[in-house]
Amino acid sequence: MELRHLRYFIAVAEELHFSKAAERLHIAQPPLSQQIQQLEAQLGVELFHRKTKRQVQLTEAGQVFLQEAYQLLAQLQKAIELTQKIGRGEKGQLRIGFTSLVTYNLLPGILRQFREKFPEVDLILQELTTNEQERALQENRIHVGFAHPPLEDNTLNQKCIQQEALIVALAETHPLAERENISVRSLINENFIMFPRHLGSGLYDQIVSLCQQENFSPKVTQEAIQMQTIIGLVSAGMGIAIVPSSLQNLQRTGVVYRSFEEKTPLVETAIVWREEDMTPVLQEFLQMLQVRNRNS
Repeated sequence: MELRHLRYFIAVAEELHFSKAAERLHIAQPPLSQQIQQLEAQLGVELFHRKTKRQVQLTEAGQVFLQEAYQLLAQLQKAIELTQKIGRGEKGQLRIGFTSLVTYNLLPGILRQFREKFPEVDLILQELTTNEQERALQENRIHVGFAHPPLEDNTLNQKCIQQEALIVALAETHPLAERENISVRSLINENFIMFPRHLGSGLYDQIVSLCQQENFSPKVTQEAIQMQTIIGLVSAGMGIAIVPSSLQNLQRTGVVYRSFEEKTPLVETAIVWREEDMTPVLQEFLQMLQVRNRNS
């Protein structure tokens, strides 16, 4: 049995007339009659009562087969549409890794824009450090990551999508909080709260490099994985923190942010993926980011 048998049968069942059905199908009437006879022979039942040579009526079996044929063709159309949507990247799943830093200004807008364009794509989000994202990409647990170079795995594809300066977070009661801009050297005796280096060397090394330019190394007295935890410790008076400028969007009672007098290293955020694991959805996501960066 082939799909054309179903379409021919439905046409005859709806028209109840071979000539009208043949005209609707743009075929001659004799081949249509032959196809219906083949279908009945395959099924082993009569689908039509022949009232005349051309006019027919559905048998009880024919009425049942008509409803099933409708469902079969509807299911086929649904399968075709679903397959096409997945092939175009309009439906499917995208697993995204991200660091806490990108949630303060970059990621929310990107996710909102992508969901508006592709509402049928399921977004699965995982907060991971840069090193954890590298492993997750290697193990195919995520499709794409928002990470901070340098990366250990040089086989990964990466593209910079944001650069931002460093600023300092202080308790509002700190003497330096009265200044509009702060020199790096004024932090020489301060207790630093920092992100552990083994979870992502990029930001850590940039902060150390900034201090060493002023001939001192930061005195790290507390470490925390989450940026919001670091800011929370600053508000508790446990020390100061040098953070990317987007952290200013994290407003915390008792904490102020100040710019540096000196030019600071730029914290880079990169989109990271594996070309060999490309999917239509990931391709659309990367294309959207490319357009977004071009327009920004």
